[in-house]
Amino acid sequence: MASAARAGAVAPQTTSRPLRVWQQAALDRYEEQAPKDFLVTATPGAGKTTFALTLAARLLQRREVARVVVVCPTDHLRLQWADAADRVGIVLDPGLTNAVGPVRAGTQGYVTTYAQVAGKPMLHAARATAVKTLVILDEVHHAGDGLSWGEAIEEAYGFAARRLCLTGTPFRTKPDERIPFVRYEEDGFEGDAGEAGAGLVSRADYTYGYKEALADSVVRPVVFAAYTGTSRWRNSAGEVVAASLSEAGTRSVEMAAWRTALDPKGQWVPHVIAAMDDRITHLREHGGMPDAAGLVLASDQDDARAYAKIVRRVTGKAPELILSDDPKASKKIERFATGSARIAVCVRMISEGVDVPRAAVLAWMTSYRTPLFFAQAVGRVVRSRATHETATVFLPAVRPLLGLAASLEKERNHVMPPPKAADPEALDLDPLPPEEREPVGLKQWEALEADARFAHVLHGGTAHTGSDGAVAVAAEDEDFLGIPGLLTAEQTASLLARRDDELRLRIAQRVHDEDTGELPVVEDHPDEDDAGRSWRDAAELRREINRLVSRVSAKTSTPHAVVHTQLRQHVPGPPSASASVDVLRARRERLRTML
Repeated sequence: MASAARAGAVAPQTTSRPLRVWQQAALDRYEEQAPKDFLVTATPGAGKTTFALTLAARLLQRREVARVVVVCPTDHLRLQWADAADRVGIVLDPGLTNAVGPVRAGTQGYVTTYAQVAGKPMLHAARATAVKTLVILDEVHHAGDGLSWGEAIEEAYGFAARRLCLTGTPFRTKPDERIPFVRYEEDGFEGDAGEAGAGLVSRADYTYGYKEALADSVVRPVVFAAYTGTSRWRNSAGEVVAASLSEAGTRSVEMAAWRTALDPKGQWVPHVIAAMDDRITHLREHGGMPDAAGLVLASDQDDARAYAKIVRRVTGKAPELILSDDPKASKKIERFATGSARIAVCVRMISEGVDVPRAAVLAWMTSYRTPLFFAQAVGRVVRSRATHETATVFLPAVRPLLGLAASLEKERNHVMPPPKAADPEALDLDPLPPEEREPVGLKQWEALEADARFAHVLHGGTAHTGSDGAVAVAAEDEDFLGIPGLLTAEQTASLLARRDDELRLRIAQRVHDEDTGELPVVEDHPDEDDAGRSWRDAAELRREINRLVSRVSAKTSTPHAVVHTQLRQHVPGPPSASASVDVLRARRERLRTML
């Protein structure tokens, strides 16, 4: 097939693999319209690459185009596109650089990146107009990463014969930063100042969303497990502040608490990684996924390196560390995708487009919070291989992320709603606020400590805590954890909460064994001072108070917030998040008398 392509005598063959219903429908719509520009929005994992290359093969076969150019975000995706094209008989060169003028003989096109096109747009324009060319713009929203990129794409491909734009989710842009070849409409979004029409949203010619993909068993159902905890930091004024992730109050406090929780020196990250590893083990041993794997998504490379060390310390096994500046990054992604390693730590290398079907667990340990990035990242763990597989996303219990998760979870429940629990206690979520600014004065900001505990799972836009009084989960039902429709939201939350308590005990036992020399210490740590031990005591007291509040609430049918208010009336002092150890102990004893 390759030799025929080199000679140019035989057109590529369309794939013999049957197309999914949505792919055939999108192809039929394209054939009916025969447009110059066509935008497809299909949920991550749905098969945009197969659709695009099937269309390319048909156009080449009918000689409506003579060349195919694919533009994608990263170098690794160049290799992925070239391999996929080869499987349908199209020879695309993934190594063509700007230093080489014409397209190499023996190929029917090439794969490049948005950065390369921005480097020499006129060179790519010459290549795209030398013969009739189909230009495939993969994840086209990247053309809006900077005005220069959008201008370069328009300059390079403004006169191409056909253009096919692909994206995993609808994207927004500012009115003065429109992406070329994309149609827009007003999205009704309100900006920070409350002005209407603050942005434009892309309008697709064909849309295939998560809800439709889930109904077709193209993607896995996903369960969002939120983890809260108390963060403590020193602000720019030198004051020590403490706040709960899920009860932070103002945006600036929430952002500072979130940032502190993600600090590698705290306990939030190790605890959530341990919970993630426990979920992977369960999927491998009981969930029908013997090769199940997880992704840890970090904000930057320094955090990624620190998280990798934590993964090794917590799980006893080194993860795959994948960084963009590593020349071996593509090989590492391929090795992780086809190997047996349990966890990969990355920044953005696996957040978009990369195909790792065995990845079914994601730990969100980044400050990114845009709808587009959230959908793309979650898309890495929802690609389905079998109808019984499920995905789990562990995330901080902060409103920006809970709002995004609730939106995706709402689509899931349109397809397969879990059975209703009897009057479940729920925490209503406020609408997702606009994108937030960084807190003022962070130059002197310092993270001190953070702990973690299971908060809730999402269902129907509400949070289910799994507190005492929830429906018990039978042992034989545990294997169905995370499959919507088989367990109620309260049962799922109860099971996760119980596992979290068991996990906490195992971690405490491991720490004890390391301290007594019964386990080898993987890494040395400086001794804690008295203040550090006091902080750990306070964190454990806060967890115990929260458990007791849940029991009192269940016993008296009183909302949690009311119990907390009554508690502060009987034992005056600041909120528990910033109260002293003595106050916390007094409140614990008060709660015990209420049971």
